[in-house]
Amino acid sequence: MKFLVNLIRILTAVTFIFSGLVKMIDPVGTKIKMLEYFGEDVLNLPFLSPYALEISVFMIILELSLGVWLLIGYKPKFTLYALFALILLFLFLTGYSAFYNKVTDCGCFGDAVKLTPWETFYKNLVLLVFIVFLIWKKDHIRPLFPKRLAVPAFLSILIALLVMIYTIRHLPLLDFRPYAIGKNIKEGMQVPEGAPQAEFKDIWYYKVNGEVKEFSSDEEPWNISGAEFVDRKTITISEGYIPPIHDFSIENDTQGDITDKVLSEPEIYLIISADPYAISMEAQSVINQYAQELQANNKKVIGMFSIVDEELEQEFAFPLYMTDETTLKTMIRSNPGVMVLENGTVADKMAWRDLF
Repeated sequence: MKFLVNLIRILTAVTFIFSGLVKMIDPVGTKIKMLEYFGEDVLNLPFLSPYALEISVFMIILELSLGVWLLIGYKPKFTLYALFALILLFLFLTGYSAFYNKVTDCGCFGDAVKLTPWETFYKNLVLLVFIVFLIWKKDHIRPLFPKRLAVPAFLSILIALLVMIYTIRHLPLLDFRPYAIGKNIKEGMQVPEGAPQAEFKDIWYYKVNGEVKEFSSDEEPWNISGAEFVDRKTITISEGYIPPIHDFSIENDTQGDITDKVLSEPEIYLIISADPYAISMEAQSVINQYAQELQANNKKVIGMFSIVDEELEQEFAFPLYMTDETTLKTMIRSNPGVMVLENGTVADKMAWRDLF
């Protein structure tokens, strides 16, 4: 029994530690997911949106530290009941995502491991069973070290907090996204030959003998005598292959779409902002100075913003183009940030604080 308890304890602890670690290196990514959950079309909790980053940091610290505490055997009773409460919250969120097809990428393992909502829900269900079992057999849990468990226990919290402060102010320590340094954007947009295609099914609604009925295309309801068309609905059976980069475009009202041109440039500097009106005065000053120095050295510089208007065009010292907000958030976490492309390949990425 002790072997089984320790095996499940280690599996549970390692899962929570791994999940916490991959989120710790990119807490802004977790914030983005929390904002999706707080949205009006999901949980409708907009009053929590201003605190999404703080909530994300707290949740990451909780997940990581509880995993460490379980592994080393620090305060097992408190740790297990806290994990039980945490996994119930995760089950609710992932269950909601799965049943209602909302927030389809919950980000439970950050960008390192992608799971579908149902895969995530079942993973959390297994963890719930493990935690309940460990609560039942908590008397078998013994500390790895007989003394001074508080030191590694609280050191895990401190390290996690310091790492997240750094990554929030700069960039993630590791980048698992399709816009990581060394990735080619053109290649990321391509669909491989023979990749699964999306499959759809039409549902037809016809009124027959005064009653609206549902038909498939194979039933050809339009050939039924006296049938009256009411509606048609197309449902997705299979998403098919979706390339890692699928919403990448750069355009403005003056020049139109310049995506291909940008991806063919030998070298070009992209100044990126998913929320340009949230750029601080300090960041604006730094980014403008940086762009002017690049332009003085005949470097090509453009801005990729989620919004472009006359006011923004007057405030920034480089031409502005529009790109999808979600794409910009995926490209770089800093607001603003800089990405250097060489023939469509990401050569470098920098937060605005790291430019000088």
